[in-house]
Amino acid sequence: MTSPNPTTTPDSPEDPAPKPTRRTFATEYRNNILDEYSNAPHSEKSAVLRREGLYQSQLREWAQARTAAVGKSQPKAATNPDTDAVTRKEMARLTRENARLAKQLTQTEAALESMGKLHVLLESI
Repeated sequence: MTSPNPTTTPDSPEDPAPKPTRRTFATEYRNNILDEYSNAPHSEKSAVLRREGLYQSQLREWAQARTAAVGKSQPKAATNPDTDAVTRKEMARLTRENARLAKQLTQTEAALESMGKLHVLLESI
């Protein structure tokens, strides 16, 4: 004989604690909190979270959603020829600097190798 399940008996009292509901936040509230959090000094960021009863992970998700929404709502700007020229010029400068530093690194490695061989030679004398 099986015993009846106490949770399914008709004479058991209902659960006194109702099921909690999730909080929802309006977009304006989210944006205000994100702005306040980002403008707060580093030492006061956690105070904003505690005051509002939020977690940093929530703000991170809100910020990603806001960035995605802004990216979708704004049409892509036409490319500016001046900006493209500046970008190309900067890219060329960085490429030249990279080549110069690579050459300098090769020379330094060769000098270190020579110094190591000289050190071994002097110790053997």
